[in-house]
Amino acid sequence: MTASRRSFCKVSSESIPPPDSAKTSLSIWGWGSLGLVLFLVTFGPFAIFYFAFYILCFVGGGFVVTLLFGKSNSEKYLEQCEHSFLPCTSVGIPKCIEEMKREARPIKIDRRLTGANIIDEPLQQVIQFSLRDYVQYWYYTLSDDESFLLEIRQALQYALVQFSARSKETDWQPYFTTRLVDDFGTHLRVFRKAQQRIAEKGDQMKDQAEELVNTFFEVEVEMEKDICRDLVCTSPKDEEGFLRDLCEVLLYILLPPGDFQNKIMRYFVREILSRGILLPLINQLSDPDYINQYVIWMIRDSNCNYEAFMNIIKLSDNIGELEAVKDKASEELQYLRSLDTAGDDINTIKNQINSLLYVIKVCDSRIQRLQSGKEIDTVKLAANFGKLCTVPLDHILVDNVALQFFMDYMQQTGGQAHLFFWMTVEGYRVTAQQQLEVLQSRQKDGKHQTNQTKGLLRAAAFGVYEQYLSEKASPRVNIDDNLVAKLAETLNHEDPTPEIFDDIQRKVYELMLRDERFYPSFKQNVLYVRMLAELDMLKDPSFRGSDDGEGESFNGSPTGSINLSLDDLSNVPPDETVQLLAYISDTVYADYDPYAVAGVCNDHGKTYALYAITVHRRNQNSEETWKTYRRYSDFHDFHMRITEQFESLANILKLPGKKTFNNMDREFLEKRKKDLNAYLQLLLSPEMMKACPALAHYVYDFLENKAYSKGKGDFARKVPPLIQKTYSDPDHCRVAATIDDNVDDNIPLRVMLLLMDEVFDLKERNQWLRRNIKNLLQQLIRATYGDTINRKIVDHVDWMTSPEQVADAVKRFRDAFWPNGILAETVPRRDKAIRMRTRVAGKTKLLEVMPDELKHIIGAETTRKGILRVFEMFQHAQLNKRMVYVFLERFLETLFPQNKFHELFNKLHSRSKQMQRYKQRLHYTQAPSLQKR
Repeated sequence: MTASRRSFCKVSSESIPPPDSAKTSLSIWGWGSLGLVLFLVTFGPFAIFYFAFYILCFVGGGFVVTLLFGKSNSEKYLEQCEHSFLPCTSVGIPKCIEEMKREARPIKIDRRLTGANIIDEPLQQVIQFSLRDYVQYWYYTLSDDESFLLEIRQALQYALVQFSARSKETDWQPYFTTRLVDDFGTHLRVFRKAQQRIAEKGDQMKDQAEELVNTFFEVEVEMEKDICRDLVCTSPKDEEGFLRDLCEVLLYILLPPGDFQNKIMRYFVREILSRGILLPLINQLSDPDYINQYVIWMIRDSNCNYEAFMNIIKLSDNIGELEAVKDKASEELQYLRSLDTAGDDINTIKNQINSLLYVIKVCDSRIQRLQSGKEIDTVKLAANFGKLCTVPLDHILVDNVALQFFMDYMQQTGGQAHLFFWMTVEGYRVTAQQQLEVLQSRQKDGKHQTNQTKGLLRAAAFGVYEQYLSEKASPRVNIDDNLVAKLAETLNHEDPTPEIFDDIQRKVYELMLRDERFYPSFKQNVLYVRMLAELDMLKDPSFRGSDDGEGESFNGSPTGSINLSLDDLSNVPPDETVQLLAYISDTVYADYDPYAVAGVCNDHGKTYALYAITVHRRNQNSEETWKTYRRYSDFHDFHMRITEQFESLANILKLPGKKTFNNMDREFLEKRKKDLNAYLQLLLSPEMMKACPALAHYVYDFLENKAYSKGKGDFARKVPPLIQKTYSDPDHCRVAATIDDNVDDNIPLRVMLLLMDEVFDLKERNQWLRRNIKNLLQQLIRATYGDTINRKIVDHVDWMTSPEQVADAVKRFRDAFWPNGILAETVPRRDKAIRMRTRVAGKTKLLEVMPDELKHIIGAETTRKGILRVFEMFQHAQLNKRMVYVFLERFLETLFPQNKFHELFNKLHSRSKQMQRYKQRLHYTQAPSLQKR
């Protein structure tokens, strides 16, 4: 069956015919093969190459014939179209072609720029050097045509001519004497305010320099209100964009419209000015190292003083400075030890080695203190020592620096009327003596004005009486009524004499000297220590002796520095014969039980917690134990008292905070008890008692077994001042807004008073000192220059803007950028150690050059702090750039008053992030008031 099926399939497959497509393909291949064989047999094997060559020649010939025939026909057709549709050809194009083919004519450039040859010559050299080094070196690789370079030079010269014309028409005296000084004072005020905010935040910042810069621009926004320059000063990209925009505006003002519309030339000139000249110049002027070198160069004639140098080391809070000085001292030490000397040189070298070893030791101690974070205001800590030299009251009353501190203290205690009365009587006595001497001399000359002079003296005496001694006086000097009545009787019936107030003045002096509220307490106050610091008496006092004959002074380092280290202050041995231990005992709670450890008590309906404190006191001969009971409010009042007296403790001792609700809860009272216990242990620690020996008296008084007498009333502790001051804070406005009107016309007095206000914080201190300084400056200026000082200043400004001085400035600029006619290479950044030592040298020079008379007027410590604040301000490149840009902006506003540069700068700085945040805060603060309306 299977075999039959296979045979059937085979037969059937053979019987099926092939398809038509298969037959067709076979026939094509067959005939093609046959034709090829016959062709090769007939013509030979090379016939195929001849055949391909003939076909290629045929196609190429046909293409050539077609191209030639089509070109001739196309030209004929285009000629017909031109004559029939297009207008006649203009003659301008052929002429333009002829001009281009001609030889370029030389462009004549007038080399006159400012009208003064002494200025034009160095200016022309600056233009030539700029084009050579910024354009020609790449332009000649593209073209040999110099017309483009000449046009750029012509545009620059035209801009300089216009700039020179504007400068001649401008009055520069207000810029140099008012705006420049105001801007510098404002910059210093912003920096001082930023430093204060950083100090309030504490030492938690990782990068204090960056935080200072950010805080600086925050304060700038608050002061300027409508502008902030943070982006320009901190972002190189934004700075370049700002300079490009500024240069383009200047070119728009200075160039003719045709040249300004030439974008290629305008962009070239803009880049040369912004990137080639302005940006390097601003970077150099903003470099702190350059400023430090310039400061040293300016006061190069002053020799460095060893005492000033050591003061700077002890005051330094920069570890980099200390390490650089230490490394240099170590290097010098190795060199001296390697010398082979004999004779007298040995003693000299030994002294030098000892000095270097001392410098290294001070640097190491200061570095360890800064790295450990245990930096403490040693002037405040010195207030806790109790072993200070005593300055007699009569010396305080005649010394300007000491008197201002005593005046501040008397105002705090409410005794200012007594001090002001004493000072007023002193002034009255001197004036009366002078008037009577003049009266006597005139009587000898036959002139009679007795009644008029006596009338003036009587009016002055009655004024003193009414202001300080009468019933209407506020505040009134509390003195014996019999003396006051006797004085009133004398004023009514006798002629006034210089000694009319002597008896009462003597009583007031004794009251200030003996009363515990005044001079005795002043000697225990931190203001007394600050007074000693200002007088440079913490080490080497000029007044010695006290009531008990044990007046002492600090014995610090050989440098005489007032800023002793914590180790120096700890060298004085405390009284270790008495030990005081205390802790809050037990944990039993009992309602209404005054003897419970943390009992909840009720007194006239008021519930409060009471803590039982177990106290142990030991000395060499005996030991005593007792219990005392204190409320939390007692702890709070005690804490306020000691932190006010010893300000350095405020950052060390932390009292547990208050709680308004659920403050009688058992768990809360247990937690508060533990916190108060920790507070007591820290307070009684040997280190604390050793650092603050005077604190022991306050602690013993608090822990005595008696009712605690609060130093401050409950109302004063809890309620803030009810009446807030309504005047605007001068720290939040520009310097020019706070200058006195009566000194504005006196240019040097205005400048000097403004700078002293900002550098030495005179406005932060009492106005009596400021008035004295103002009067002293007036007398100094009048004695030095007379009444023609303003005229001399105007003449000096004219001299500064004279052709000779301008030419000298241009030459210095040329020599700085192109020494010997060659573009100066970028100066490599100096090594960090060298820069740090330069900072130390600069600060030392500044402190050394300060006159002693200034220290006597405003105090040694205030002078040091003011000078170092100014120096520190220049150690931040971003802040220096801000000052340079402010000066540049004021310069352009003065030069182009009609071009509204102030509005332009506001727009250019409008992308400031600080400005945007300030507007958001302002919007949020104003939103509630607008909703209420």
